[in-house]
Amino acid sequence: MTTQTAAPARLRGGHPQHTTDQEQHMPIRPENRGRYPINWPDISRSIRIDRARLRCECDGRCGTSHGGRCAARNARPNPMTGSLVVLTVAHLDHNPANCDPANLMAACQACHLRYDREHHAQTRAATRRAAITAAGQLTLEDPCPSAST
Repeated sequence: MTTQTAAPARLRGGHPQHTTDQEQHMPIRPENRGRYPINWPDISRSIRIDRARLRCECDGRCGTSHGGRCAARNARPNPMTGSLVVLTVAHLDHNPANCDPANLMAACQACHLRYDREHHAQTRAATRRAAITAAGQLTLEDPCPSAST
């Protein structure tokens, strides 16, 4: 009989972390994992399963008129896009450290991406500015702003 050894626990912020299939697919970049509380998998699971019952909680906050609550359900085809739904948890204030249940919304990928669209645009712009500055390429300001009027 062959025995398997358990995979080592994943580390986040220096703390041991258990993984599940859902957490292995979480769309959290490795460099951002430290911004989430160590019990994020439990918090996320509670929102997705216990509160939302594996259904997207978006009620149009993403900018789509669902006619009520979004009908997308975890592990089923999204009724709007046809893609397989992996239910995620959105931070309504975009702050991963704020895990107050009132700040969290179970969301299908489509609603989560639409909800975060403006925030993602802002962070992309900030990242571009930082890269340009780091490369020594500063934007030039008009040396004579009053002369251009």
